Amino acid sequence: MSKPDALIIGGGHNGLVCAWYLARAGWKVVIAERRSVVGGAAVTEEFHPGFRNSTASYTVSLLQPRIIADMGLKRHGLSFVQRPLANFLPLDDRRYLKMGGSLAATQAEVAKFSARDAEVLPAYHHALERVADVLRALALQTPPNAGGGLRSLLAAATQGWALRHLSVEAQRDVVELFTKSARDVLDSWFESAELKAAFGFDAVVGNYASPDTPGSAYVLLHHVFGEVDNVKGAWAHAVGGMGAITQAMRKACEAAGVTILTDAPVAKVLVDGGRAVGARLEDGRELFARHIVANVGPKLLYGRLIDEADLPADFARRMKGYRVGSGTFRMNVALSELPRFTCLPEPGPHLASGIVIAPSLDYMDRAFSDARAHGWSRQPIVEMLIPSTLDDSLAPARAHVASLFCQQFAPVLPDGRDWADAREEAADLVIDTIEALAPGFRASVLGRLVLSPTDLEERFGLAGGDIFHGAMGLDQLWSARPVVGHAAYAGPVANLWMCGAGTHPGGGVTGAPGHNAARELLKYS
Repeated sequence: MSKPDALIIGGGHNGLVCAWYLARAGWKVVIAERRSVVGGAAVTEEFHPGFRNSTASYTVSLLQPRIIADMGLKRHGLSFVQRPLANFLPLDDRRYLKMGGSLAATQAEVAKFSARDAEVLPAYHHALERVADVLRALALQTPPNAGGGLRSLLAAATQGWALRHLSVEAQRDVVELFTKSARDVLDSWFESAELKAAFGFDAVVGNYASPDTPGSAYVLLHHVFGEVDNVKGAWAHAVGGMGAITQAMRKACEAAGVTILTDAPVAKVLVDGGRAVGARLEDGRELFARHIVANVGPKLLYGRLIDEADLPADFARRMKGYRVGSGTFRMNVALSELPRFTCLPEPGPHLASGIVIAPSLDYMDRAFSDARAHGWSRQPIVEMLIPSTLDDSLAPARAHVASLFCQQFAPVLPDGRDWADAREEAADLVIDTIEALAPGFRASVLGRLVLSPTDLEERFGLAGGDIFHGAMGLDQLWSARPVVGHAAYAGPVANLWMCGAGTHPGGGVTGAPGHNAARELLKYS
């Protein structure tokens, strides 16, 4: 076999996207995937007899419409079903807040707690939407790269122009959302603790931080700039689970001529004369290509797969300081029946939404403080989705599956404890947290899959269990992702490229890093 044009390390969704765009341009592409199935963290697997669910990534909004169209993913079997509501917050035994469905419906819910907040809500949505439109425009652009010459200067001018065209008020919103804490931003808009909690939850999803942490408002924004089937800000389920996305991508890649190797874990990137030339697999096989493209996080790539001696000293030092660890604890549970929340016990659209247990910003702040002191929060933040309410292919008749996405759980436990020993204790606490609001939930659990931060790292290669391949702070965004000078998807070693979530625009199932990396490869090669 002749030498491929590109060898992509990792068959997650960004690697598949990158491979497809390169293959469409006529390149010969090989993907080396460590697991027996492609998809990375976006996979659907059976975790209890007869019960299937999205193992890690679990909901859809950020996947780029252009990528869906270009790759023909719907022709390859992909379809979505939107949530009837965005979120449901059971606040205690009596009170609850439902978000979404329509602006009028949300305002009516908010008015239960504050008539003023209900009145202000449209203006808040408008302010966020203006900034979200900027992010949407930037997502498929390559950030200006320090030291990149005229091309980078032009990119900086072009991308900066979008900001200059915003009103003064919108420019102020940009600055606040990128620098302030979620609490500071929400306090400036609203008075009710309940509504602040509903919005503040997005600021701590995959963010090992307090809503009081400066910069946490950006993470709130990162979760609202998506769209599904032309509906901005919508959230949905992929029918068949998140693996339906990556299996459609696999079909598109194979139709384009991409060679996909599974059960092919990479042990080392091979560097010769300062150039990346190939990869050595754990079984000793060596694969070579004109370009090596890494769809793994920067911490894994530069900390384990490349010898430090092959990296510039300053870059190696900065990579040691690259921040990972999203504080995420992930569970899938098989249920004999739907939960009955005391505040709203009968089945309804609220059970097909994101069910958020985090009734206040103070609750979220305590969760983070607990995790830092004890390893995990004594009252954890839990989002429960029950996709089987909308997709009956995932569970037996009258039974259900639930995704439990939990924060804050320390990537490294204090006092030398190991997550292997603490995993089940923490999982029991999560179940107890739901049980307190939905009595009988514990008895309905038929089986469960528990993934601690360490499990997420070992199963999916997410360093520190970080679902975003690196913290989404201002110091690790846009032209600084993963570090200043290497924001244009090219690594510090010649012929080495990056196409994963550790590059712009960051985490989530977007496909944007893979799309952008392919464009840069084709442009400069």
